[in-house]
Amino acid sequence: MTSSHGETGPDPDAITEYITTTYPEADVVAIDGMAFFSVDPEKHWPNFATLVWSDDTDRVSELSRPGVFRVSLGLSRPTFDRLVGSIADPDFTELDRLLPHPDYARQHWVAILSPSASTFAETVVPLLAEAHDRLAAQRARHARPDHHTTDSDSSA
Repeated sequence: MTSSHGETGPDPDAITEYITTTYPEADVVAIDGMAFFSVDPEKHWPNFATLVWSDDTDRVSELSRPGVFRVSLGLSRPTFDRLVGSIADPDFTELDRLLPHPDYARQHWVAILSPSASTFAETVVPLLAEAHDRLAAQRARHARPDHHTTDSDSSA
């Protein structure tokens, strides 16, 4: 897909390959027109990133345009606020621009339609790292055994 700046960027397959190569533990669930990336291979939730290339669940981004797809990322509140928090009345059809997610901005998700190669490398890649690492750290915290229990705490 060519961005509004005339620069071609990665397609959904290339982005999926980047994510699964960079984060080999990433769990990918693909359904018609969408791919969801999580770090939980059992529940497949929550997600740190999604790709959507169908209008089935999105009526505002005009994803039915040839080659248009949306990359969405779940970020920390400070990052979300710094990057898109002040954007009022975003044009959700604009290509190659980081915006609040049309449905999940309240949960600190951002979205970008068909990022150019430079936007992918300079913006999406670092944000993917934050989204992934934040969720992986949260999962690791919840997976730790409770170090406060002792043998006397368990009933035999």
